[in-house]
Amino acid sequence: MLVTGGTGTLGRQVVPLVQAAGWKVRVLSRHAKDRGDGVEYVAADLLHGENLDAAVAGIDVVMHLAGGPKGDDIGTRNLVRAAERARVQHLVHISVTAVDQLPFTYFKAKLGAEQAVRASSVPWTVVRAAQFHDFALKTVQAMAKLPVLPVPGGLRFQPVDARDVAERLVELALGEPAGLVPDLVGPKVYSVGELARDYLKATGKHRLSIPVRVPGKAGKVYRAGGNLTLTGADHGTRTWEDFLAAQTRGTSATTLAE
Repeated sequence: MLVTGGTGTLGRQVVPLVQAAGWKVRVLSRHAKDRGDGVEYVAADLLHGENLDAAVAGIDVVMHLAGGPKGDDIGTRNLVRAAERARVQHLVHISVTAVDQLPFTYFKAKLGAEQAVRASSVPWTVVRAAQFHDFALKTVQAMAKLPVLPVPGGLRFQPVDARDVAERLVELALGEPAGLVPDLVGPKVYSVGELARDYLKATGKHRLSIPVRVPGKAGKVYRAGGNLTLTGADHGTRTWEDFLAAQTRGTSATTLAE
């Protein structure tokens, strides 16, 4: 099995699960080197398509987890073409909830990546996941650096734990291609204000807050809950509170706040 993004936040959770299931794992990386973990690392470049044919050679299942702020559509199209040439039997791709709703450049690239997978001749599975707890943490950390905490009105999230996403992805990868499966979201819906207050409490910080309005089309989508999947979704089990508790356990509030 080939895993792109195998050294990232999600990939570090996925790879050990795939190994535990008895599969040999090849990770697409910028640098090919033996790390002594039983994983084969292959150097390739998704964005420029370099060495992708070698990366997918002899591979039956590809888990495409790699992503970034830009270029996901281009990189995924390159990967899809290589997978088609190699006659890969199953391509599993992680997308993001509301990918077809929000007008941001990131979402447009993610939608293009998803469309490339869905148009492929390779049998595929796509799961859209909500923002990870790690993303929520980075968001509130950035907000809390300001002297006054800006709280966007109507902005809500369903943060999901990366471990829950990893477990679902491996389950899908070991099964038959299933097309577009139900979204995977966290067990609870939180306003940004609630996420921020939980973080401030965990770190012992105090901030005055001020409500702000998210403008434009994105603001309308958020206020209408268009970024949420309230029906028909699969749910992770680990809450934001669980995640924060794990982050603070054995870690000083000062370290978490940095």
